[in-house]
Amino acid sequence: MAPPAILDISTVDLTHILADKAKIRTILPQRFEMEQIDAIVVCNREVGLVIGYKDVSADEFWAKGHMPGMPIFPGVLICESAAQICSFHALTETVIGGDFVAFGGMENVRFRAMVKPGDRLVMVAKAGKINRRQMNYAVQGFVGKTLVFHGDIIGLAVNRTTAEITA
Repeated sequence: MAPPAILDISTVDLTHILADKAKIRTILPQRFEMEQIDAIVVCNREVGLVIGYKDVSADEFWAKGHMPGMPIFPGVLICESAAQICSFHALTETVIGGDFVAFGGMENVRFRAMVKPGDRLVMVAKAGKINRRQMNYAVQGFVGKTLVFHGDIIGLAVNRTTAEITA
């Protein structure tokens, strides 16, 4: 059974962009094929909420081979998209003990519908328990009003060395 929606997705103004790709790049280290968020439209510390989206396109690295003739956005990349919006929130709105959020795990993940090129995948994340070392978020993904994904994302606060930052 699907969980109740964190919020009514139809109430979200997706045109009010708080952070575009250029701004996201100043916060998150992922580059090239691993950049899985196009915009952040809500980022609120008081309520622990972050909303962002990815516009899925047919020219992405996975589209030709997953699956030939019927491209489906891979579930592992949906999870990565979810982790990236959570990391953005943790790094910009929360006091954490590090300068990077590592993927610590996932729980209760379910995929409920396919995400295909041409879709806008909107991710909604609600912060749960957060401390200086670990962050927990409930995340839901929508295409239109359809819940396509949900799960719990765990992030770990880490420090990168100078060499890792400049590499």
